[in-house]
Amino acid sequence: MAEGSHRIVLAPHCSMTVRGAMIFFALMCVSSFGVAGVVAAQGFWPVLPFAGLEMALLGWALHRSMQRRHHRQTIVVSDDEVIIADGELECPVAVFKRHWTRVKVRQARSRLHPSRLLIESQGKSCEVGVFLTEDERRRVALQLTSLIGGMNAAPALAQGSMVS
Repeated sequence: MAEGSHRIVLAPHCSMTVRGAMIFFALMCVSSFGVAGVVAAQGFWPVLPFAGLEMALLGWALHRSMQRRHHRQTIVVSDDEVIIADGELECPVAVFKRHWTRVKVRQARSRLHPSRLLIESQGKSCEVGVFLTEDERRRVALQLTSLIGGMNAAPALAQGSMVS
């Protein structure tokens, strides 16, 4: 990382541990198959495959949720450019000239959908912080706006680095 550049690392909040997920899944399996077993013993055996399907789907959803906790998004703002990468900076997703870059928060068309935090430059855009809450997205937008500035108004960067 170049001197005078700022690094922001975004990561989702995942409070469930692997052990907690396993305990939750085990409890759900015991309760689901317990009820399905009682009902199957009364002659309604077709309930068992549906209980198995339900637990397979829950297991898949928990696995995807646990994988999500490893996702990182790195944004580096230097004097000349803004670099956005998924994970570390070895393979950047987008590189923009800082002078022509702006930060935008696009409101959703429906109240049920989240807003979108975009970094735009010269007709190209890159969405960042998809996993953030609305408050976090707005805070990151303010932080990025203060670092990047508006188009044609890039403020001078202070020395040091910033991690969020």
